[in-house]
Amino acid sequence: MTSEIDIWSDLRRLTAARIGLRRTGAALATSDMLDFQLAHARARDAVHAALDEAKLAADLAALGLPAIAVASAAEDRQTYLMRPDLGRRLAAGTEATLTPHRGDYDLALVIADGLSALAVQRHAAPLLTRVLPALRAEGFKIAPLVIVRRGRVAIGDSIALALGAASVAVLIGERPGLSAPDTLGAYLTWQPHAHTTDAERNCISNIRPEGLDYETAAFRLTHLLRAMHARRMSGVALKDDSERLLLGAKS
Repeated sequence: MTSEIDIWSDLRRLTAARIGLRRTGAALATSDMLDFQLAHARARDAVHAALDEAKLAADLAALGLPAIAVASAAEDRQTYLMRPDLGRRLAAGTEATLTPHRGDYDLALVIADGLSALAVQRHAAPLLTRVLPALRAEGFKIAPLVIVRRGRVAIGDSIALALGAASVAVLIGERPGLSAPDTLGAYLTWQPHAHTTDAERNCISNIRPEGLDYETAAFRLTHLLRAMHARRMSGVALKDDSERLLLGAKS
């Protein structure tokens, strides 16, 4: 007969969630408690860590696009965490930095540290390495890359407007969890404007090798952008059927 411990062991292979933790009386086993505390510390560190812009710019240099570094209206990390509204706005005078690069673009790509600079540092360049060739093959006119310090998703709207882009894809560090402190999200918006709502965005979440791997995420991102431009819409009006296409390709 399979023991209870063996059953939990089999289930743990299917998820990174903490299930069937060992107990001593009413308390968790010491090793499980220490593991939990370590994961919590890593998540907190990820939230407070600063983005290494120089290293990220160097990693992105091979992509063949100029990169512009800007900041949100949040002057420091503490302000950013306490005032989400400031993370959605560009710092004063930033438009003057972006305006010289204005053009007739199909897409603006924005890379923001968000709540996990670690996620952006690790995953933005590998993802874009797979996305950009596919977009270029389809004739997308892509604006210079924009790296944002202390930015939130909505800051991409102002950047796209300043650059003259018809759509924007914001790659941003997601809120760290106890299973992963480095998950990357991608938020896609067609014709962003000053009053764009979250309902007008499409989201691809949990991008990392242990979650949604780079190849799958790049396929979904490219497919959504293609559909967005063909149908001239995004958000709840645009259904993401990329998973069906992926399953069909594998069958």
